[in-house]
Amino acid sequence: MRFALNIDHVATLRNARGENQPDPITAALLAEQAGADGIVVHLREDRRHINEKDVRLLRELISTKLDLEMAAVEEIIKIACDIGPDLATIVPEKRQELTTEGGINVIDNISLLRDTIIELHKSDIEVSLFIEPEIEQIDAAAEINADFIEIHTGAFANALSEEEQFDELDKIRLAAKHGKKLGLAINAGHGLNYQNIKIFRELTDIDEVSIGHAVIARALFVGIPEAVNQMISLIK
Repeated sequence: MRFALNIDHVATLRNARGENQPDPITAALLAEQAGADGIVVHLREDRRHINEKDVRLLRELISTKLDLEMAAVEEIIKIACDIGPDLATIVPEKRQELTTEGGINVIDNISLLRDTIIELHKSDIEVSLFIEPEIEQIDAAAEINADFIEIHTGAFANALSEEEQFDELDKIRLAAKHGKKLGLAINAGHGLNYQNIKIFRELTDIDEVSIGHAVIARALFVGIPEAVNQMISLIK
C-alpha cells in the first residue's frame, strides 16, 4: 500500500494571513524526502487553499506522483490539461463545505464525467473518480473508462462503534475487490489517521491511501519528515 500526502492544509494556514508561509511546496519536498509516494492537492474553484501557481510549481519540482483533485468543470479541466498532473481525481465540490463530504454520483453525472475523462485522457492524464464503496458506482466508473477509483473512507473513519467501523471496512473491502476485478486501480482516503490506519492497512486490494489532515496536524508538533515517517511505518 502506497502513501500520498495531501498538503492542502499547509496552504490553508498560509492563506489565513495572506502571506507566503508556511510554503506548501516545501512541505511537499520534505514529504518526498521522508518517503511519501506522492503529493495530493485540491485545486478548488474558490482557491481557498491551493492555487494554480502552487500546482505549477509542484509539477516542476516534485519527483513522485502529483495527484490533482478537482471538480469536473471547464476552467479546472483546462488548467489540468495544461499542467499535466500524473493523476486527476474528480471529486464533488460545494462552496460551503469544510472538506469534501462524500463521493461523486457517477451514475447521475455519467455524461459529464465521460466527457471529462475523454478530455483528460487526450492530455495523457490518468483519471480517478472519488466515490462511495458502492458496487453500482464502481461499475459506472469502469463503464466510462476511469483508470482509478478512490474509495471515500469517511463513514469508516467516523464510525461511532467498533462494530460499525468493521461493517464499513467490509464494505470497502468488497468494493476494492470488485474494482480490481474490473481492472481499476484502487485508492482510498478521507479521515484516515494514525489510529484507524492500523486496521485499514489489512485491505490488500487498496493500492494507495491519501491522507492529509492527520499528518499535517501531527507535523505541527514533530515536523513533516517525522510525521510522514510515522505514517509510513504504520502503513508499510
